[in-house]
Amino acid sequence: MIVLALDTAGVDCAAAVYDSGRNTVLGEASDMIGKGHAEHLMGIVDRALDQAGVTLSDVDRLAVTIGPGSFTGIRVGVAAARGFALSLNVPAVGITTLEVMAAAQREKMPGQPVLAAMDAKRDEIYLQPFAADGTPLDEARAVSVSEAKAFVAGFDGQITGSATPLLKPDVAGEHANSFPISIVARLGAAASPNSGKPKPLYLRGPDAKPQAGYAIARV
Repeated sequence: MIVLALDTAGVDCAAAVYDSGRNTVLGEASDMIGKGHAEHLMGIVDRALDQAGVTLSDVDRLAVTIGPGSFTGIRVGVAAARGFALSLNVPAVGITTLEVMAAAQREKMPGQPVLAAMDAKRDEIYLQPFAADGTPLDEARAVSVSEAKAFVAGFDGQITGSATPLLKPDVAGEHANSFPISIVARLGAAASPNSGKPKPLYLRGPDAKPQAGYAIARV
């Protein structure tokens, strides 16, 4: 099975082509752009396909990161994945960024539970615990820093993600959120295609809100 994986949930705009039968990433492309995923994504996809030596018609499944992450970026990736899936008549699956972070950490240090924790700002943390085999131990959720610290006090495992310094100040090293596109592809190949169309995972509402008192009367 050939999987085309997309990630626009963070600062990167990335795509990968993965052959699940050979457990091999055939091609991948990624640029750290911060913003502007909609303008860059198609070019990134073309680069990954060219490197893999395949065309869109060879793709059997789409996989895309669904969040939590950039509100606009997530919408871009999900819309693209669903559009590709519709035009190719193949399934699309959504992969959470927390799941990707936990899988990446297990590759570095296997055999332990992992807590994926993202600094959501405004005194909140997005978190989700996973067993050593990758099984989610709870739903992804947004909690206060104090609630997250209380959870960590009883968690026997590793912590990964940008919220690590808030929860374990004594842990050294780089703790930026990272969603390796090769891992998105592998998780996408293993995901059930019957889980429904991918949709954004927003653990809280958008920052932008309509201003009150400035509505224009309809005539």
